[in-house]
Amino acid sequence: MKKLLLATALATLAGVAAAQDVVRIGTEGAYEPYNYIDQATGELTGYEIELGNELCKRAELKCEFVQNAWDSIIPNLQSGNYDLIMAGMSITDERDQVIDFSQNYIPPAASAYMALTADAKTGEGAVISAQTGTIQAGYIAESGATLLEFATPDETVAAVKNGEADAVFADKDYLAPIAKDSNGELQLLANEVQLGGGVGIGLRESDTELKEKMNAAIQSMKDDGTLNAMITKWFGPEAVTF
Repeated sequence: MKKLLLATALATLAGVAAAQDVVRIGTEGAYEPYNYIDQATGELTGYEIELGNELCKRAELKCEFVQNAWDSIIPNLQSGNYDLIMAGMSITDERDQVIDFSQNYIPPAASAYMALTADAKTGEGAVISAQTGTIQAGYIAESGATLLEFATPDETVAAVKNGEADAVFADKDYLAPIAKDSNGELQLLANEVQLGGGVGIGLRESDTELKEKMNAAIQSMKDDGTLNAMITKWFGPEAVTF
């Protein structure tokens, strides 16, 4: 009986250890082509899903993705619901005060406006929609335009379509495919803006070993060219690469 109890205890401990070895990655699942739900399969897909799986393979880590709403994605990292964030999150000084970041896996890229007409106003007096908690929302709040915030990126685009906002301001990589698929209903505007230090993995400040592993994996993909190839695959040949 004692041997049986001991074996059961060891098996339980092994199961706990195995569970702890799984690195959980928080992502929004609503920001195509970074991360989104494939409508055919119901599974998470996108640039960051493919990239995260490759980084974990190179770092010899077992990983799984966890879908989480954008507005609580940093608090849930801090509370331990997952270990990493890969959600199109730009590296900024403000965020770096509360979490840590890996090196970037997307270089600083353009933010853009999208509207119903190419001559839509975007400056003082304009109403601009942006997703809550993004660098784009912060920029609009200081621009003189009226900021209209929404929890999801889909809602920011819908606000333009239904006339609530003059334009939406977001990552150009997110807006460009929407404008292309709109059959002329939506127009990308010419006044692009460079914001942030690129997109990186968010981590807790205390997870220095995990940060080192992910940095090494990202660097290996930069060195062998596979990161640029993956960026081009998901964002097109005109995307900014390393």
